[in-house]
Amino acid sequence: MDIDWLKDFSALAELKSFSRAAEARYVTQPAFSRRIRALEDWIGTPLFARGAQGASLTSAGQHFQPLAADLIRSLERAQRDTRSVGERDHVALSIAATHALSFTFFPGWIRQHLRFEALGALSLISESMEGCEQIMLSGEVHFLLCHSHAEAPTRFDPERFQSHRIGDDCLVPLCAPGSDGQPTWSLDETSAQPARLLSYSRASGLGRILAAHPIGRSTIADMQTGFTSHLAATLMTMAREGHGVAWLPLTLAREEIEQGRLVRAGGERFDIPIEIRLIRSPDCRNDVADTLWHALTGG
Repeated sequence: MDIDWLKDFSALAELKSFSRAAEARYVTQPAFSRRIRALEDWIGTPLFARGAQGASLTSAGQHFQPLAADLIRSLERAQRDTRSVGERDHVALSIAATHALSFTFFPGWIRQHLRFEALGALSLISESMEGCEQIMLSGEVHFLLCHSHAEAPTRFDPERFQSHRIGDDCLVPLCAPGSDGQPTWSLDETSAQPARLLSYSRASGLGRILAAHPIGRSTIADMQTGFTSHLAATLMTMAREGHGVAWLPLTLAREEIEQGRLVRAGGERFDIPIEIRLIRSPDCRNDVADTLWHALTGG
């Protein structure tokens, strides 16, 4: 049994479409279908009912869904813990980062501040904000890279956990354009149909910010939630396919906007400026982490 099978199962259970789930998992649809079938063969019963409307969980699949989520978390934690023991002697720097920043902001930012040839081994753990908080609080990494807003506090006591703003971002309501180039869904009060919300789950830091900010709180209260995920990249895919409006960070969605695959669903008054912050662990320290922190803060 492969942990990728469990992640494939969770993606398909969430998206209910083999094509969308395969895209979210960055594999071809035939390969994705084979892996789902392999998992069902390993368990010994069908987990999905295939139909014209997509894939729906069977009763066995519904039973297995929370078990699969628990297994993924347990296996990933076991992998991290074991790897951290093995790497303790030679990993120079370990950073936890939320998914959205791992794929967009982090590569260019770290290249600006550290010379890799002089660094040694660098470990990056990509997780949801909830997962990153757990990793940070357990002292497994030197730093946490995440989005931040004053109205959505984290679990870190500022007297113990130092933080430093290293960039800026913005949550922007986006959706697919229609044939006329206008938004398929509109936040305009005169719109004929209420906009459908593509929502972040509770594990998402961006979701916390959106729910805590007055603009987000007042706007989403009048919207019907059509889909929920902790991954901004998944919400971006759903928005691009016309399923609703998602508040996406510009660092992630900029190329989609420039290529015309996503457009604003409302004016700039619906935007939520946010910070990109680096949080320092009080328990996990070494010379490389000290050097990076001093270079960023000047202290």
